[in-house]
Amino acid sequence: MAYDEELANRVRELAGKEKGLTEQRMFGGLAMLINGNMAVAVRGKGGGLLVRVGEAQREAALAEKGTDEMMMRGKAMRGWITVEPSACAKQADLRRWVTRGVSFARTLPPK
Repeated sequence: MAYDEELANRVRELAGKEKGLTEQRMFGGLAMLINGNMAVAVRGKGGGLLVRVGEAQREAALAEKGTDEMMMRGKAMRGWITVEPSACAKQADLRRWVTRGVSFARTLPPK
């Protein structure tokens, strides 16, 4: 299943002017990286977003409606969450998630 091109374009509009932004296809979707660190991705299977929030913000992010742990091969990827399509349909919600991912990625050293 391909990722949602419309959602990818909306994410591009929000993150497109970020310094050091690159795009890369991964995990069946399209990832936005800041200085080589993944910030947010438009998911393929299941749709919605994958957002890197970091370990310190993980619990707060998971308390929000429409979020879940990012699972890979049956194991939770700590510091990463998934956001259902319905939880990022509104522009304000999408902006909040993209900002969180980009903000966290900015705290990491460039790759």
